[in-house]
This record gives sequence, structure tokens and C-alpha cells, in this order.
Amino acid sequence: MIRTRERVVAVTFNAAWNDAGVDRVLAELARRHAPATFFLTGDFADRYPQVVKRIAAAGHGLGNHSHSHPYFKDLTAAGRRREVWAADRSLRAAGAGEALTPLFRFPYSETTPAQIREVNGLGFADVEFTTDTNGWKGTKGGMTVERAVARALDALRPGAILQMHVGAREGHTEVIDAQALPQILDAITVHGYRVIDLRTLLTSRPTCSRPADKGASLAGGAGTPTRRVHRRAARPR
Repeated sequence: MIRTRERVVAVTFNAAWNDAGVDRVLAELARRHAPATFFLTGDFADRYPQVVKRIAAAGHGLGNHSHSHPYFKDLTAAGRRREVWAADRSLRAAGAGEALTPLFRFPYSETTPAQIREVNGLGFADVEFTTDTNGWKGTKGGMTVERAVARALDALRPGAILQMHVGAREGHTEVIDAQALPQILDAITVHGYRVIDLRTLLTSRPTCSRPADKGASLAGGAGTPTRRVHRRAARPR
């Protein structure tokens, strides 16, 4: 969570499976003039370079979500470094350009203090979330648009970070988060909040003080972030 008294919220999306909901998500964000940050795996960037370019061209931020989305606890430190750098190379090769941020999100939201320090040492800040809408579970996982919207609403507080997903799990095509996004953005506005771009944390941070958790903070310049922003235990991709 971003530590601030202002009624602002950050909207973020993960992408590891496919691009099934990208068109709808980007169209809705454009219609509302709402910024977002997309955390993509390197594998996703390799398979969908056109999506990387579209997100960048639309003015949104791009973050690193590892290359192959493994459980980091099962890797050596060297293996974890390879995952981060391979994703960085793939995002750059796909055309991320200036949209690429030094922000990282762990696969499965599986973090430890030691692994966060490793990521920091590579020049990335760990950005997790206040809540995940759980739209990624799909209807077979018991989720609906209404439940996804309700989870987002329950998490609304100054500095909240919402996590959603742009794709569907293997063998599925429905993207509940894409369907729920219009209602979520409406609710943010109705409740007196506005959507803030996470990249403001890397520059002047005009509306936000230091992030929460153990006094950690993001450094002022791109490429030199430190520590984490927030973590909420969950197991989405």
C-alpha cells in the first residue's frame, strides 16, 4: 500500500497466460483516461510483443513479473537473478521502451525478506498489492464479476493497490477482471478516489509519502528503487 492520506488508488494488471482480455482492458482505461501498470512475464512478452507495444503506446507503465513465472523458493539465488534479467531482456526486445519501469512483482505473490533484498540488489522495487480481485479464478473457481468488484470496493482506502489480470488460465477464455473493470473504475470515482500512476513513486511523488512496511521506500530516480511497496498474501499469477 502507498502511504498517503489522499484518496488515491493504483490499478495494476498481471499478464502470464494469454492476452484474452487486453483489448477490453486497454479500451476501458483509455475511455476513462485512467493510468495503470502492467506486470508482464518475459514469456508473455516473447509471445505477445504487439501487446507490449500497445501498452507502452497507450501511456501505461510496464513492470517485471519474472520470465517463466516459477516459484522463487524452488530456485537458487542465481536462478532467481536469471528470471529477473531474462524478463527484462524480453520486455525490452518486445518494445517496452520508456514505459518499462524498475518495478518487480513476484510470481504467486511469494516473497521473503531475503528475496526482496535480492531484487533490490538488481535495481528493482517489489510492488505487491492491497488486494487481488481474484477474477483470475474464473467462474469455475467460484468468481463472478460482482464478487471481483466487491473485493476491489472492500479494499478502497488511501493508497490502495489493486491487482487484476488481463488473461485467462490455460484452457479458458473468460477474463472476469476485464468485465469488472468498468464497474471498478466507476466505484473508485463514486467513492471520491482517483487513480494514480505508480510511476509517480519513482519521480517526485507529489501526492504520496514513503511506502508502507518497515520504513522502506522507493528511491527517487528510475533504475534505483529500493525495498518493497506492499505485500498481501495470495496465490494468483
